[in-house]
Amino acid sequence: MKAVPIMIFAAILASRAGPAQAIELNPFSAIKGAVEAIFEDRSGDDIAKDLEIKVKITAEVIDKMGTDAISIGVDVYEQDVMLSGVAENAKQKAEAEKLSRAVEGVKKLYNEILVIKAIDKKKGAVEGFVDDTVIESKINALLLDAGGVNVTNFRWRSVGGRVYLFGRALSKAELKKAIGIVRDIEGVAKVTSHVKVRPKS
Repeated sequence: MKAVPIMIFAAILASRAGPAQAIELNPFSAIKGAVEAIFEDRSGDDIAKDLEIKVKITAEVIDKMGTDAISIGVDVYEQDVMLSGVAENAKQKAEAEKLSRAVEGVKKLYNEILVIKAIDKKKGAVEGFVDDTVIESKINALLLDAGGVNVTNFRWRSVGGRVYLFGRALSKAELKKAIGIVRDIEGVAKVTSHVKVRPKS
């Protein structure tokens, strides 16, 4: 595995602090992403490109949408982008996608932002609260413990128990195993995968 130069790692850590965290769905994911970047099975240049795109999207969405973007998460892998989180209406969801697509370097974009009105969000929290932080923590622990899963190439977000997988698997078998592990976690209602399958070159 190729290590990330110290300056890139410092930039990754810096990008997770201050205003950028305003659109992170879960702080656990931010910490995970910063640490795992050192061990990923790809070049430091590729990771740096992803970081630059994420920082630009984060700044652009916050600048144009303000607090409307408070629950939107951004993940970038090999210049593909996955948006997740919650918006109160379809207009907000579309605006976040438009702003993200306009950022230079974005190859493909998956918009998994859920549209949930504020009143429905409060109702859902009362009727069946799902702790997405706990789910994401369990995913991290179980994938790390599982043999045959290169966890550093995976990203994941949980939104109300709906889990979105992103990143890269080295084989179909690896991806199938990862999805199976996530599906069996208590509180997970659905698993959507945008993971690309590509063996080591």
